Amino acid sequence: MKNDKKKVMIIEDDYFVMDIYHTKLIQAGFEVVGANNGLKALEKLQEEERIPDLILLDIIMPYMGGLEVLEKIKKDDKFKNIPVVLLTNLSQKAEIDTGMKLGAHDFLIKSHFTPSEVLEKINSLLNNN
Repeated sequence: MKNDKKKVMIIEDDYFVMDIYHTKLIQAGFEVVGANNGLKALEKLQEEERIPDLILLDIIMPYMGGLEVLEKIKKDDKFKNIPVVLLTNLSQKAEIDTGMKLGAHDFLIKSHFTPSEVLEKINSLLNNN
């Protein structure tokens, strides 16, 4: 049976935040895969038989930060077309600018968006692709 669900990967080291978005996306009918650091995320991307339709990516994480993960994703022909939304606590313009230059589709500052608003953003990005 073909899986028609859109797949979202959440790369987030804060378990509370991860859990909120995981639950919200599952309730909205998405297939969700998660990783709690950049190294794990890159491993999972290679292992998954179906690549995600979108990646929610935290910037500040242990082992490998989100900007480095983003750079590696965008350099890989298999993954470079996946829309990536940076999800961060940072409001520093430099990190956001760097992320956008590296190919992120958008950025969301966690404290400024509710999970429902993030879900709307995901839906609008996936419906336009």
